[in-house]
Amino acid sequence: MNIQIFGKSKSFDTKKAERYFKERGIKFQAVDLVSKGMSKGELDSVLKAVGDIEKLIDPKAKGSNADLLKYLGTAEEKREKLLEDPTLLAAPIVRNGRQATVGYCPDIWKTWE
Repeated sequence: MNIQIFGKSKSFDTKKAERYFKERGIKFQAVDLVSKGMSKGELDSVLKAVGDIEKLIDPKAKGSNADLLKYLGTAEEKREKLLEDPTLLAAPIVRNGRQATVGYCPDIWKTWE
């Protein structure tokens, strides 16, 4: 199992996800979305796993980019904006190889063990 948790330091769900894996003794790599973001390949892999760009968008995101994101028409435009401003991504995004979840999803993570 190769777990990556893309999260935000102030996100309660990110902390819960990290605790979930720590309690089970599963090693993971934590990546801060705010400072590091996601590479194009990582975002594409997650997008393929979750199926819909809308699932990756943080509904609580604030600021001009968050407002602009609502008016972008195509998934490709939204994808580019998410790469440009990773604070707009929902957290946590948990990856296990080609599998990925958005948010706190312990029921799905159990199937990975």
